[in-house]
Amino acid sequence: MYELKTKENDSNVIEFIEAVENPRKREDAYILLDIFTETTGFEAKMWGPSIIGFGSYHYKYKTGHEGDAPLVGFSPRKAKISLYFATGDPDRERLLERFGKHTSGKACVYINKVADIDVEVLKELIRQSVDFLKETYQEQG
Repeated sequence: MYELKTKENDSNVIEFIEAVENPRKREDAYILLDIFTETTGFEAKMWGPSIIGFGSYHYKYKTGHEGDAPLVGFSPRKAKISLYFATGDPDRERLLERFGKHTSGKACVYINKVADIDVEVLKELIRQSVDFLKETYQEQG
């Protein structure tokens, strides 16, 4: 059976950020920590070895695969900072048009530094992602 690698754990978020080698990325990680915490109202938790997540939801796909994931999160990786928002949200692209310098994949939005983006749009993306996931994956039963 498939074992989910990215699980919430008790690793210390501040210790993880302090271990980020690049000083600018470390500083940006603290800025993002404040923005995500303030915007979501959730305490930051480590998910797997390198994702800082906020809140959580339980998903179950039609295939039967299910698990837990953070509502939103970020990771200060070596190459770029990864921002994790809901996949499948039809309004995400509209917000990304005003976001600033970024690239995006299916689940991630990648930025070089916080100075490249519009922080108010980031807050909108966070709120929208949380709302979308809560609505999509409401507790069933």
